[in-house]
Amino acid sequence: MDPETAILETEDTMEKAVEYLQHEFATVRTGKASPGLIENIDVHVHSYGSTMKLKQLAMITAPEARLLEVKVFDPATTQDVERAIRESRLGLNPAAASASLRIPIPELSEERRIQMVKLVKQLAEEAKVRVRSARKEGMDMAKKLKNDNLLTEDGQKDHEAEVQKLTDKYVKVIDEQVVAKEKEVMKV
Repeated sequence: MDPETAILETEDTMEKAVEYLQHEFATVRTGKASPGLIENIDVHVHSYGSTMKLKQLAMITAPEARLLEVKVFDPATTQDVERAIRESRLGLNPAAASASLRIPIPELSEERRIQMVKLVKQLAEEAKVRVRSARKEGMDMAKKLKNDNLLTEDGQKDHEAEVQKLTDKYVKVIDEQVVAKEKEVMKV
């Protein structure tokens, strides 16, 4: 592997860590309704004999700021979807209305908001661990490239500096996202 490819792989891994964090942040409840809040809930569908994501079984909309509406494609799966939403860690209580479910999004208490901020920070720390892991792999690759005589001593230092620069960049992106999400969660 050449040094340029190694840098690109390291950056790609760090980018994926940030994308995963954004995906996880979408599931953290704020005060307003968002389809992203429930779309990745796993639903065990008895009639199909398998587990599927909610977004594969229904169309999710937010007709009002504090209400989600779930229109299931197959009415036979309505009870399975309702049960999965009820049992999720989100604390939501769906109400069946003909071929759809209406899910009111209750106002978060101050205590619950603080718990959500802690969850946001925990998710961010996990993303930083992934970025640091990619950094370690990048640094190890620099040593390996030097040992294989694909990099000089100065080339290795430049490679390591580039990996460190990427690490700093993605940790900063994570920190910025945490601040934004924290502000969103604490907003009343």
